[in-house]
Amino acid sequence: MIIINVKDNESVDRALKRFKKKFERTGVLKELRSRAYFEKPSVSKRKQKERAVYKQQMFANENY
Repeated sequence: MIIINVKDNESVDRALKRFKKKFERTGVLKELRSRAYFEKPSVSKRKQKERAVYKQQMFANENY
């Protein structure tokens, strides 16, 4: 459970912004979306490899 202590004279908008940041860092929403459907381990590994290749190509293009 995420707890946000609202400080004296702090606006609700500011406290809500801090809550959203903390919530995003926990990765709950990301995990929820990934669990929405089943993905075979082989497919997830393939996607990871494709992402890694893409990142390497992007960094290689930046350096030249």
